[in-house]
Amino acid sequence: MIKRLTACFVLLLSPFIAGSHIGSPGVSFEGKAGAYDVMVQINPPDVIPGTASVDIYTSASGITSIWAKPEYWFAGDEGTPEADQMVQVVGEPGHYRGMIWLMDAGTSGIEIEVNGNAERGKVLVPVMAVSTRQKTMDPSLGWMLLALCGLLVILMVTIISACVSDGLVKPNEQGNPNINRKRWVGAAISAVLLLTILWSGKSWWDNWAEDYKRFMYKSFKATTTVAREGNQNKLIFSIDTTRLQNLTFTRNISYIIPDHGKLMHMFIVREGSMDVFAHLHPQRTDSVTFVSPLPPLPGGKYLVFADITRLSGFAETIPDTFEISEPATPTAFVSTDSAHVGVDDTYFFTNPVSQSTQSLQADVAIMVCGKPGIRTPLSDGSTITWEYDPSKPLVSNTLYSLKFSLLDENGNPAVLQPYLGMAGHAVIMKSDGSVYIHLHPVGSYSIASQQTMLTRFENEVGPFNFEKQPKSRVFMDSVDRVVARLEAMTEEERNSVLMVNMNHQQFDPNHPDHSIVSFPYSFPSPGQYRIWIQMKRNGKILNSAFDAVVE
Repeated sequence: MIKRLTACFVLLLSPFIAGSHIGSPGVSFEGKAGAYDVMVQINPPDVIPGTASVDIYTSASGITSIWAKPEYWFAGDEGTPEADQMVQVVGEPGHYRGMIWLMDAGTSGIEIEVNGNAERGKVLVPVMAVSTRQKTMDPSLGWMLLALCGLLVILMVTIISACVSDGLVKPNEQGNPNINRKRWVGAAISAVLLLTILWSGKSWWDNWAEDYKRFMYKSFKATTTVAREGNQNKLIFSIDTTRLQNLTFTRNISYIIPDHGKLMHMFIVREGSMDVFAHLHPQRTDSVTFVSPLPPLPGGKYLVFADITRLSGFAETIPDTFEISEPATPTAFVSTDSAHVGVDDTYFFTNPVSQSTQSLQADVAIMVCGKPGIRTPLSDGSTITWEYDPSKPLVSNTLYSLKFSLLDENGNPAVLQPYLGMAGHAVIMKSDGSVYIHLHPVGSYSIASQQTMLTRFENEVGPFNFEKQPKSRVFMDSVDRVVARLEAMTEEERNSVLMVNMNHQQFDPNHPDHSIVSFPYSFPSPGQYRIWIQMKRNGKILNSAFDAVVE
């Protein structure tokens, strides 16, 4: 037990990033595979087994081949197949594409191997491989197949009845009532036999389909309430686990792990107008209940997105809504209890998304290093610029590196501090609430998955053994102690732990006069989106918002 808990502590102290999303299943990555700079976009299938499309972009020279293969966290080394070669897209230098079969559900990954003159570089991009829907057959095709099935049954009955009757009549021999009786008996027996086979096949298929439904991924449900405690409102987020009928270990809420020192990252957005945004970190009061001080938000209906990461590295978002009936006057958010992590919580007011295609006070006529950009002032006098030409439309299902440049109040490159172990955070939402994703400079995937999978494969282990894991209460208590230890650290000490092996390059070689943070992302569908950017400078969390129309 001590060895298992020690392994858990090592895992818990790693810098986790939740790859959580709603309506945005693609996984993006921007970084290095060895010495090669690459951007990767993986679109997992919505049915497992199924094929994932893999697009790899690189500007590196001397590349001879790129390979990709799936890796399964639960299966270990025994479930790793051979790699497939990616094919260079005609007319698009540096763009490679391929299809990879994902045969197992759960925390998986695509290992990208880049071979070139410099070296052989590898990187593992985690993918949450789950069945999210059950495909249906076109009704016209179903009726056509049913008609063909009926024809085949009639032909088979006719053939069998002829074999046991007319087929036994000798040449030149006349038929008799006994032959006719055999014909009808043969037809009846064969019909019953064939119908029994068909019914057994249907029963097997129905049972398989029900089993598929049982294991099909379904998001947790939650209930969000607001309660008054003293002179401040408390947000209570209760997760409903009573409907969980499968994967009782891997989806057990007791087995969640800290993501950058927080068990839960919660994002709150006012529905419709999207003019109020909050990033909170509720504290766990029991295995399914999380509580956080609520900032003085104005009245309205709010969308809630709670990101969690489980022991297996599987990251997911739990959505809900709640309402504030009484409007509140915006004031500084101060936690009433120093034991809470209010210092890392933040909220932000801006213009309604329906009033303009750009954020409040955004300057659309800015040039950054000779390129157009959209600049917005920040609360401390500094400015943030999205290096994007609004005259060129954004296109859905296209991988972009969303670059944001920061200058201080004197026009010099702003010096950023880590915010929760990262150079920056981004949240992207579609105006109708159908798309939500929490991004980081490395991409939209979970480093928790990446690190646990790499550890498993480095040790050459086999399938995951559930029976050897700590009991839920033991594991939960251990996690709580780890979180408490992290909270007791100074911010500098905590960042030194959370940022181990993390590359946060704030200065782009092509932009020597700017502090740059970029986020790789592919908008999944056309529509109007809002992008919230969060960074930290001089001990203050800075919020900004940009709007984008995707064609």
